[in-house]
Amino acid sequence: MRISIIYDNEVYKKGLKSDWGFSCLIEGEDMPRILFDTGANGSLLLHNMERLNIGPLSIDMVFISHAHWDHTGGLSSFLNKNKGVKIYIPNSCPKPKDGKEVIRVMEPFEICSGVFSTGELKGFEQSLAVKTENGLTVIVGCSHPGVEDILRSSSQFGSLYALAGGLHGFSQFDKIKDLELVCPCHCTQFKSVIRSLYPEKYIDCGAGKIINIA
Repeated sequence: MRISIIYDNEVYKKGLKSDWGFSCLIEGEDMPRILFDTGANGSLLLHNMERLNIGPLSIDMVFISHAHWDHTGGLSSFLNKNKGVKIYIPNSCPKPKDGKEVIRVMEPFEICSGVFSTGELKGFEQSLAVKTENGLTVIVGCSHPGVEDILRSSSQFGSLYALAGGLHGFSQFDKIKDLELVCPCHCTQFKSVIRSLYPEKYIDCGAGKIINIA
């Protein structure tokens, strides 16, 4: 499985743009290409996608973690390029006006083989878990429900391996000690602490970063 960071507060690859927000592409063998969140600005999202050679029409589904503008702001511009894509939103999220096939998510469920939603946690945010050879990789938007609750919900689908995305003010650092990889992105406040505690599992984030997970 591969995670390509499209939109982030920082730039990893020259030629891309940074902004407050988050989006990534999740892809792998025998699974759909998933656009996870869409950042805050549609033109910036599409610019970075073009630089990364990610065609909007190559996306099979969009997964929205929560309704905040820095995760949904680029959705309308994206849908102008790919009108027929399937969109998964938490139940609390307003329906995208341009979305043709929108699935509201409340409970944990398997979206397709090996790809799971945690369900809408605390009535607000969902996260994505993808099964790999080594265990589940969990992708998060801002982790508003709390990293511990997200990991607990994800663990019903298998053993946990990696965590990537925005961790906000997460400070219960022992909760990630058993993970093999951690990539804090976007809104994470304590990146430097996580890096110092777990240098062997820490992965830098930024627009253009590609994470290959076995």
